[in-house]
Amino acid sequence: MVELPLIPDQRGNLTFVEGVNHVPFEIKRAYWIYDVPGGAHRGGHAYHQLEELVIALSGSFEVSVDDGVQRSSFTLNRGYVGLYIPATTWRTLTHFSTNAVCLCLASAPYDESDYIRSYPEFLELVAP
Repeated sequence: MVELPLIPDQRGNLTFVEGVNHVPFEIKRAYWIYDVPGGAHRGGHAYHQLEELVIALSGSFEVSVDDGVQRSSFTLNRGYVGLYIPATTWRTLTHFSTNAVCLCLASAPYDESDYIRSYPEFLELVAP
């Protein structure tokens, strides 16, 4: 978990993120996930090289991560806390609340060839 700067103000809080300063990579791409239907999940893949910081800008959702040995789950529900996900980590996002917005900051532009979409293939790749 990465705690981002939080600047409280009676008019509303402000949080920001700077690549290399708050996350261990230069931010090359940002995308967001929203309007997720009830019961749906996102993710279900890993990347060979890409690193990400995942932040709940609004609402909440759960992120399950798996490095091939250990599985962990995190509930994201604060706009000033993100989850750093290193390369070769399987991720699944579930339990989206109504109007949840998930921001993903990525270390590289989109590249389909970087995806690992098969869990058995992922396990073979990360096996000791």
